[in-house]
Amino acid sequence: MPAEAHGHSITALRKEARSCTACDLYKDATQTVFGEGPPGAHLILIGEQPGDKEDIEGAPFVGPAGALLDRALDEAGIDRNDVYVTNAVKHFKFIRKGKRRIHQKPNAEQMKACRPWLDAEIAVVKPKVIVCMGATAAQQLLGRTFRLTQHRGEFFAGPNAATLTATIHPSAILRAPDDESRHREMKQFVKDLKLAGRKVTTLRKSG
Repeated sequence: MPAEAHGHSITALRKEARSCTACDLYKDATQTVFGEGPPGAHLILIGEQPGDKEDIEGAPFVGPAGALLDRALDEAGIDRNDVYVTNAVKHFKFIRKGKRRIHQKPNAEQMKACRPWLDAEIAVVKPKVIVCMGATAAQQLLGRTFRLTQHRGEFFAGPNAATLTATIHPSAILRAPDDESRHREMKQFVKDLKLAGRKVTTLRKSG
């Protein structure tokens, strides 16, 4: 896999990932959904896996959770065009209920199969800060024993000398039971993103 931090390398990775058959998820998914964003981004956001709309369109965070993420980034003062967004798993895992495709959590084998793609993205982009959104993404990089409820917002040493932190996935906000809960979760999510943005600024200044 390419390791140079320039646009062509991300393009080459994306092209190679289209034919990935390392786990069984490719059999039912429409296509591989690879990460997108500038190859020299200082901030990477990592979710769990593409959803229904992402699977159809072939791009990460273009569905309802993506719209909420865009809003949260805007409120945090972060331009999404400056951020690289991706998922820990590159294929949509689901079960069918009538005409609907219902999201299913990827298992350990599927996570392991996709890890080389995530490692390659991080190696190419060389971010200052990585934000794992949701427990699944966090456990992919911090181990299966990581608990988001205990360590949300803390900073850890990540791969490729990056600093790593974890927050909730935007879909968790969408699933909140009422408006008050959604507002509270959104406020904390924006706060987490602001902290990540400040950490990027601090690390850039320190060289």
